[in-house]
Amino acid sequence: MAQIRKMDCQVEIKSSAEQFFNAFKNNIHLMPKLASQVIQDVKVVEGDWQSVGCVRFWTASIGGKTETATEQWEAVDDESRMITFKLVGGKIMNAYKSFKSFLKVTPKGEGSLVNWTIEYEKQNDNSPEPVAYKDFYATWIKDVDANLSKA
Repeated sequence: MAQIRKMDCQVEIKSSAEQFFNAFKNNIHLMPKLASQVIQDVKVVEGDWQSVGCVRFWTASIGGKTETATEQWEAVDDESRMITFKLVGGKIMNAYKSFKSFLKVTPKGEGSLVNWTIEYEKQNDNSPEPVAYKDFYATWIKDVDANLSKA
């Protein structure tokens, strides 16, 4: 029987919640510059950069290997500062029937708390837990925060 599983990645950052959320909502095209440790390239495949339903093709470094994936924005909630991403293509889909992630940014003290939740269903029992992707998200968060903090 299919089982949807979850894995959380939480990182406290120096950037304000608004500034960090804005980087992902309005400036996702800048990710190769803001997160150069893990993001090599991103291109729009369908739609535009900022609309729900848009599709993008990513080239990223995950677990020390270059991977590509196609991702679609499912939802954006400005009030709660949350974006829902759904992977729709790429090598990752060989291991998972479904793979969604939820980026939520919450103000905390002088900075913010970023929670990136992965919701996934394995293709089979031999599929690995997505720990490398959790580590990828943590590095992505820290890289963007470091670059936003410089500005």
